Amino acid sequence: MLTSLSIKNYALIQELHVTFDEGFSIITGETGAGKSILLGALGLVLGKRADVSYLKDTTQKCTIEAQFNIRDYEVKYFFEAEDLDYEELTILRREILPSGKSRAFINDTPTTLNVLTSLSEKLIDIHSQHQTLELSDTKFQFKIIDVLASNESKIASYKRGLVLYTRLQKELKHIESKQQEAKQQYEYNLHLFNELELANLKEGEQEKIETNLDKLNNVETIKLSLEESFQIAENEEYGIVSLLNAFKSKLLQIAPFSVEYKLLFNRIQSLEFEFKDIVSEVENLNEEVQYNPLELEKLNDKLQLVYDLFKKHSVASIIELLAIQEALSAKVFEVENSSKIIEEKKNEIGKVSIDLNKLAKTINKNREAIIPKFKLKLEAILKNLGMENARFHFELLPSNSFLANGKDELRLLFSANKGANYGELKKIASGGELSRIMLAVKSILASYINLPTIIFDEIDSGVSGEISNRMGNIMQQMSKDMQVISITHLPQIAGKGLHHFKVYKEEVLDQIITQLVKLSDEDRINEIAEMLGGKDLSDAAKAHARELLN
Repeated sequence: MLTSLSIKNYALIQELHVTFDEGFSIITGETGAGKSILLGALGLVLGKRADVSYLKDTTQKCTIEAQFNIRDYEVKYFFEAEDLDYEELTILRREILPSGKSRAFINDTPTTLNVLTSLSEKLIDIHSQHQTLELSDTKFQFKIIDVLASNESKIASYKRGLVLYTRLQKELKHIESKQQEAKQQYEYNLHLFNELELANLKEGEQEKIETNLDKLNNVETIKLSLEESFQIAENEEYGIVSLLNAFKSKLLQIAPFSVEYKLLFNRIQSLEFEFKDIVSEVENLNEEVQYNPLELEKLNDKLQLVYDLFKKHSVASIIELLAIQEALSAKVFEVENSSKIIEEKKNEIGKVSIDLNKLAKTINKNREAIIPKFKLKLEAILKNLGMENARFHFELLPSNSFLANGKDELRLLFSANKGANYGELKKIASGGELSRIMLAVKSILASYINLPTIIFDEIDSGVSGEISNRMGNIMQQMSKDMQVISITHLPQIAGKGLHHFKVYKEEVLDQIITQLVKLSDEDRINEIAEMLGGKDLSDAAKAHARELLN
């Protein structure tokens, strides 16, 4: 339950602190006194968007704190899931800085507005006059029925499945679209791929071909050079081998005389070995060099093919051609195997569809079961609220499509008078009737959900007299199981509260500020008497006020 509310530097509120108790509390005040400001501040701390226009003093930050006693409510799991410190007396705080930025805290731990909103929805329900208009909204109607039918967890599972189903459908559509585009290019891509595959290109092949072509194109020069080199080395009279042998013999004669000579001999001997090896290799290469016109033609053709492919694909290397070949292979494979991929995706969608249909069927079954009970309770409460002939007609219509919360479409029709035709709520029900219907709905919901606090903002709008007295009785009854706070203009409802607060404006240092004060028993008599007969408090009005309080 809400135990306290502190507001600083918000709208017409300079600084305000109020504590709340269990049971039924009343808030009254003249029109324009600031009741909406109070709810606006509470809405901010519960997660609504904010800006600097809310600041009373734009040079100072605005701070709003709401303390809740959550000891008896099963919300500890939420704190664990969000990694927040759990406290039986939990404080939600909102700060709006002069810069326009805002910060949110739960038990002094910084958090996001989404987390703050999610927690506040488990702690408090603020009913506004705008919400009364939501009675005509199908989403709101479904929300009521599904809470009563205990469908929340099933709908949460259904929505997760629907997200997956929608994603898979988009993926299938994308695959089919790509397949159609790929099919149009398939023949051309296949031709390009086969052409590259037939070329049998290998990395580094261009350089190797160009080298071999250089050899074949210059075979006569190469052979002549090799033969002459061999002759220079092996000539018996002046060949390099003979000269090296003579040179080595001379050094051999003096090698025993010093280390230096010995080293020179060793070096020339090593040079002789190396040179003879070179000569041997020249001889072998000379024997290998042969003019081969067929090989020359083959290499020229292959190199020209490479150059043609370079030009065709606008590249400059075989590595790039191989990358294009791999990409074309993937495109061809995709088309040739697309039917299998599409079939697998359709099977996946089918499995999700089966699960969704099962959940939708369970959701529908629960709705069908609860609607008659809800209808009877609703009509019984409205009868007590002076709408003896109020009748509701719920139609659950099956849909072939997966909708946001199942496969049902809902039609809620209403008749206020005996023998009158059914019609839409927003067209038939008056403002006072809508207020009573909403209170009846909230009272039924209260018995199904363990919500700590509910605040009614002028839910009694459009009613008076005995009907308002009965509405007060319903709120009083609800307050036995939960904390109920009602903002009201009606003395009949004000007299039902255990606790009574008054909102008023006063002038302080040439500034108008909003204040909230808890009334004593005597102050309550005067406040209710003023609500009955105006500011001139008559004895009759006071007597009537005492009667209402008793």
